[in-house]
Amino acid sequence: MTQPADKTAKKSAANEWVETFVVIVEALLIAIVIRFFLYQPFSIPTASMQQTLMIGDYFVANKYVWGYGKHSFSLGRYGDFALLDFELPINNRILGRDPNRGDIAVFRPVPQNMEYIKRIVGLPGDRIQMREGRLYINDVMVEREEIGRKLDTDSNGDTREVIVYRETFPEGTTHIIQEIGDNLSLDNTPEYQVPAGHYFMMGDNRDRSADSRVLSQVGYVPAVNLIAKAEARFFSIKDNLPPWQIWQWPANVRWDRMFQSVYGDTPYDTEAP
Repeated sequence: MTQPADKTAKKSAANEWVETFVVIVEALLIAIVIRFFLYQPFSIPTASMQQTLMIGDYFVANKYVWGYGKHSFSLGRYGDFALLDFELPINNRILGRDPNRGDIAVFRPVPQNMEYIKRIVGLPGDRIQMREGRLYINDVMVEREEIGRKLDTDSNGDTREVIVYRETFPEGTTHIIQEIGDNLSLDNTPEYQVPAGHYFMMGDNRDRSADSRVLSQVGYVPAVNLIAKAEARFFSIKDNLPPWQIWQWPANVRWDRMFQSVYGDTPYDTEAP
């Protein structure tokens, strides 16, 4: 016996819908697993890491390289709304290696419920101090070389002239920083003694960064509060425009900043204003 053609066609169409639904569910599950355990995208809303990470940059961060901590399984916060904000009841990181000086970290300060991103400057046991705009690690001044000047605009639209430097950590790694001057509010600080199991964070935009130098806001960051290590920019758009506004791309996308590591020298126009 054979089934009527119309019944066979209906059954075939139903099977296709089921298969399509299964494929969609599988794809979503794979995406969630990747974002939960491996890599998570983030965006930059403030100027504290310019020019390494500029307002409007989008980057991917590695969640497993340092293992997993209290906030590793958050899918991100958007203002006061948490897409998923699950805090693990642990006091130490699970798996992974320790961060290195110079790594760029996504983390959550103890008194905050928002993700921050800064560069790791101080390791457990280090003594950190700013003297007249110069960074000292364990009483040794960190080398820096002036490479130019440019204009820098923060998230409030305030534009200032900045001096651009290439800074070299004792381990030999280099990165770009910028300073408005050497005698602003956080350019002369007491000496900070980084506690065991904690890290000292600073922004590359030294005079426009609230970081570990502000103990009441960021302070020493426990290792268990690290979320991920920043790795590469994959998109960048001026004025923090929404990426879905494709019609804005031709005039506003920073093509030269896309698909690049966040380490080493960043694309940087250092012509004097």
